[in-house]
Amino acid sequence: MRRVLCWMLLFTAAVGSASEPSRDWPQWRGPHRDNKSSYVGINKDWRAQPPQLLWQIEGLGKGYASVSIAGDRLYTTGNTGAGQAVIAVDLVQREVVWSQPLTTSDPKHGWDGSRCTPTVDDDRLYAVTSNGSIACLAVADGKVLWQRDFRDWDGRMMSGWGFSESPLVDGDRVVITPGSPTAMMVCLDKFDGREIWKSAVTDQGAAGRRGAGYSSIVIGQGAGVKQYVQLIGRGAIGVRAEDGEHLWSYNRVANGTANIPTPIVEGDYVFVSSGYKDGGSALLKLTRTSEGGVAATEVYYHDSNELQNHHGQMVLVDDHLYFGHGHGKGFPVCVEFLTGNIRWNAARESRDIGNGSAAITYVDGHVIFRYQSGPVALIEANPREFRFKGAFTPAAVHGMAWAQPVVVDGKLYLRDQETLMVYDVAAK
Repeated sequence: MRRVLCWMLLFTAAVGSASEPSRDWPQWRGPHRDNKSSYVGINKDWRAQPPQLLWQIEGLGKGYASVSIAGDRLYTTGNTGAGQAVIAVDLVQREVVWSQPLTTSDPKHGWDGSRCTPTVDDDRLYAVTSNGSIACLAVADGKVLWQRDFRDWDGRMMSGWGFSESPLVDGDRVVITPGSPTAMMVCLDKFDGREIWKSAVTDQGAAGRRGAGYSSIVIGQGAGVKQYVQLIGRGAIGVRAEDGEHLWSYNRVANGTANIPTPIVEGDYVFVSSGYKDGGSALLKLTRTSEGGVAATEVYYHDSNELQNHHGQMVLVDDHLYFGHGHGKGFPVCVEFLTGNIRWNAARESRDIGNGSAAITYVDGHVIFRYQSGPVALIEANPREFRFKGAFTPAAVHGMAWAQPVVVDGKLYLRDQETLMVYDVAAK
């Protein structure tokens, strides 16, 4: 009997720990890079009860990077007087606890500032500087453990706004996109920065421009092959995770200015989108070839006038995509993932909420839209109709509010240049 009770207690503890929502947001777009918070229990009526500001601090530097959260620490990147730095904030003491420059001066681009959201991995974190380098730091004190320059691989961007990637940690590896023809993607040992492989990717079409895009890598299992999926200057690509072999390319979605949104991967399918007049949106199906490779076949394509995400990112919820449509716009849309049917487009209904592109995240049946002009809106993830649940304007808006919102443990984290704001979005 005692053994049975012990087994039941162990089983219950295991089930409880497995189902408990994550209280961390350790990288770009969250634990699974899908832009979904696991928190349940948000306030779902922002008209009657707008989120309340809990606290805010300064000192995050200049930039558009989002934030990572692990335990009681928050991490981001920002341009400071000492250079572009990784910055750590103690969420209990509500103060910056260390700032570690990775460059000797502020890298200069159009829209100066940092772009990378650090990737936290146990006692280390990884960050890419906008002038092209990757660094590994100790989370305890910010000590640089190793750093490598993208010039080692003749790195290049497709245009002049600086490297914007948030590095992917996969097991004992960290994967980045320097952007050269001989090393479009590179896989390194995460402990010492040693090169494991580099992937040569030749042009597979004339659309877009050569070099890295402004996107970040996601892991896919399309056609039964583990691969790294990325949006580069010439469009979407897949690279075999094991050895870096270039598997497939899709050029049609590329534009010649800046390819930005992180791809959405689901089973054998990849959804990609880009802005500007030459972009658009497409769903690809991945299949095995007779030679053992992977082929990407277009399922559907919408041109840029019909459907495009500029740079606010996208989220897949119950076989439907939600994002802000339009170049420099954040018009909420809902799209059926497998067919491309636009279930609704709230361009007219949302005109008075906010202006400019909308950065988004999903939580508890809703999508939070953070507009470039500042306002933050709550929209139900409902494929049948557009349901607006209210909006508020944050305490600080410093120009372009581009940083992705993050929700962890009932709190909404908004970074706006130097300022970090924390709002209560839990139901009362």
